[in-house]
Amino acid sequence: MPESPTPPELPVRLLTDPEMINACQLRDFALVFRMVKKHAGIYPSMIARRCDLTPSRVGEVMAGKRKLLHMGVVERISDGLRIPGRMLGLSSRTWESPPELSVTDRKSPSRPTEPPSASSLPTSDVDEVLALVACTSPSATTVQALRSSIEDYWRRDDEYGGEALRPAVIGQLRYVESLLGRSRGGSVRCGLLGVAAELARLAGWTHFDARQFSQARFYFGEALRFAKDIDDRQFMANVLACMSLQATYQDRSADALALATAAQDHARAINGTPRVLSMLSMREAFAHATLGSRGEAHAAISEAHRQFERISGSDSDPLWVTYFDEYKLTVDTGIAHARLGEAVIAEPLIAQALHQESSTNQRGRAFHAFWLARTQLQQGKLEQACHTAVHALTPASAVTSERVTGHLREFSLQLSPHRTDPAAVAFDSQLRQVLPVDVSGSPHP
Repeated sequence: MPESPTPPELPVRLLTDPEMINACQLRDFALVFRMVKKHAGIYPSMIARRCDLTPSRVGEVMAGKRKLLHMGVVERISDGLRIPGRMLGLSSRTWESPPELSVTDRKSPSRPTEPPSASSLPTSDVDEVLALVACTSPSATTVQALRSSIEDYWRRDDEYGGEALRPAVIGQLRYVESLLGRSRGGSVRCGLLGVAAELARLAGWTHFDARQFSQARFYFGEALRFAKDIDDRQFMANVLACMSLQATYQDRSADALALATAAQDHARAINGTPRVLSMLSMREAFAHATLGSRGEAHAAISEAHRQFERISGSDSDPLWVTYFDEYKLTVDTGIAHARLGEAVIAEPLIAQALHQESSTNQRGRAFHAFWLARTQLQQGKLEQACHTAVHALTPASAVTSERVTGHLREFSLQLSPHRTDPAAVAFDSQLRQVLPVDVSGSPHP
């Protein structure tokens, strides 16, 4: 039986251990790493992977041969090992939840002088204890209920962005990990591992959408390990495709291509469905386009369409790929051409897809409208581009997404040569009212 992946959160008993608290205050990472290994089962190789360090460097620290002093490294350790920021002399990290969990000492609480307020709720460690004694063994019904909640998470992610739902997703991931600790194998355990993989990918996606790339990479890695435990190569391909898309946002084009082609290799090895292969070919096309490889990008686009034409109603598509319909193929084709600078080809494709897009997919409408505006601007259609961009501001303001904000900044910068044109002035005026950012990406006062 494969070993259960290590949970992202450290045990509360370790975080409240006076020796651990003192080691963190002194930034004695030799002792911190040894305690994490002993009490949380996180071995040096995992510490290295989580904290973006080399295994040899972790070994040198644990042997007392090296000190870790750089603030960026301290932050990576805090985020990678889930050590609350205040324990290491940092500000609270974005992932910390709930912030009121005390890790400063073990003193008994003083008797309250006033009745407890309505906000006096049990902390997460108490909730976990109560859940542990109350929960029966997980069943197939448990797995189905968890899958239903994931579908709802994705729907809300499309409508509002992932910022608000991230704590719920990570909390449910921790819950599923606790169920895995009590399951004894068989189909239920496989189902729970699949759910954990989906939740980890969703957690990674919400961090990616917030441009928190290091955290996204951590959760994508967790999703890969869960999926590998059940040899779900199609889902592994899905996660690799997400990582490929993230690499394009980080201007790591070669990495994006390597990840996209690895995803296809995994899918083809088990005769992945045509819909899966079509989606993965489009990710390859994005990578080639980012590299400026026109011929290879066109070939990948053609392969995506060829695979899409092979789709039939009898295909056993995984649920996570059903979003990739004809509309999505069309708009992604347009974006791939836009990335290549082929605006004349891209504009009608994106416009056609945008006309068909669901009104509830606010983030998608914002993204695609800005891609359409960019293609129009590339062709010198300044007034039309600004008009399209103004209409994109409504769905953009409806979601909390740093990626959407990034597109706003990029388009605003592209308007710089036309800043005095009436159409550009009108767009800037609307932009300041809806999303107050200036051309440098800084908030307006």
